[in-house]
Amino acid sequence: MQHIHSYIQEHKDRFVNELIELLKIPSVSADPAFKEDVIKTSEEIKKSLEKAGCDQVEICETPGYPIVYGEKIIDPTLPTVLVYGHYDVQPADPIELWTSPPFEPVIKKTELHPDGAIYARGACDDKGQMYMHVKALELMTKTNQLPCNVKFMIEGEEEVGSESLSWFVERNQEKLANDVILISDTGMIAKDVPSITTGLRGLSYVEVEVTGPNRDLHSGLYGGAVANPINILTQMIASLHDENNHITIPGFYDKVEGLSTEERAAMAKAPFSLDAYKKSLDINEVHGEAGYVTNERNAIRPTLDVNGIWGGYTGEGAKTVIPSKAYAKISMRLVPNQDWQEITALFKDHFERIAPKSVTVEVKPHHGGQGYVTPIDTIAYQAASKAYEESFGKTPIPQRSGGSIPIVSLFEKELKSKTILMGFGLDSDAIHSPNEHFGIWNYLKGIETIPYFYKYFTEMSKHK
Repeated sequence: MQHIHSYIQEHKDRFVNELIELLKIPSVSADPAFKEDVIKTSEEIKKSLEKAGCDQVEICETPGYPIVYGEKIIDPTLPTVLVYGHYDVQPADPIELWTSPPFEPVIKKTELHPDGAIYARGACDDKGQMYMHVKALELMTKTNQLPCNVKFMIEGEEEVGSESLSWFVERNQEKLANDVILISDTGMIAKDVPSITTGLRGLSYVEVEVTGPNRDLHSGLYGGAVANPINILTQMIASLHDENNHITIPGFYDKVEGLSTEERAAMAKAPFSLDAYKKSLDINEVHGEAGYVTNERNAIRPTLDVNGIWGGYTGEGAKTVIPSKAYAKISMRLVPNQDWQEITALFKDHFERIAPKSVTVEVKPHHGGQGYVTPIDTIAYQAASKAYEESFGKTPIPQRSGGSIPIVSLFEKELKSKTILMGFGLDSDAIHSPNEHFGIWNYLKGIETIPYFYKYFTEMSKHK
């Protein structure tokens, strides 16, 4: 493919500036206060797809936030690639830990990113990675190198469970018909070590509420006589792991399939420095399930983590109360074969059963999704591998991710399509955390690599 490098060099400043403008819009789907901003972002995505060369673009209404659909069909007999991404972002809290305002993007040079990285909420997850595909389409259309058909489906509820996407996919199977689904919402091992994500963990997300007395009580008059919901909640949460950090919910591991010694050995070949890992997080030691190393604990093993906990008085100074209620948000990352709804039910039954009679407990399921493993012997995987080889000069390593993209299993069920996960982010990009960022080199490298996937996937599909 000609002109890829020259086109990127000519337009790279504009590519960066366009992404920065998109990052300025606080499209936080979890907070209704940002509703107008989420909708505004969908409108900007529509304009970008039109400018990039899509012949048809529409904002599709759903029961929740809209989905932006676009397509460029050059020949119905050619393969069709469906690009999925999301334009919503995580809440920016805690704001005070950001070194620059989360929705006022700035470019900062770092040791890892001498060319600069864009610091903003959504820079990597997923506006930056999603926008690579928009710019890759522009590159292919403007240089007359688009080898096949392309469709885009960009949603606004990924960070809150993609409920409307399920609704949309089930009702638009013909519109979304494709030969492969392409997603960039994952990462790679390192800047100089490309990788393709071949597995994702599933997710079960719940909120728990523990209620004691019918009002907040004076801790001197009632302390020691009435159950404190915060004390009880923390004790219950602590009991969910044993001394080996094994999850204690009965039945939790029943469907967990262990990897063979050979598979674990293959995973261990990926470059990884435990010292560098600890240094990057400023921790003295790692922590996790006994019998597994770090890269297994965060990829091929299920986990249970408290994502938030609150109750009682948390303001300035002191207020001596026994709170009436205490709350926690808990997520469980699941491995393939674990059904998220089944795990949610197991958690609910167990958590309610271990509660003492001095309190009442309510478990509120939020959302979830299935895990996913993609085979590496498909044309799509081989095309992706050749694309990375072309742009990086080395063969990418297949790796399993600890993250979750629940809609991937939905796509396979409803659209009968395999998904290829071509991520260009890094573990250090701080997604979901303060100071999220995305390297400009990574962003441009994605725009360079994606057209090669189209090229090789089209060529290999013709000869299958």
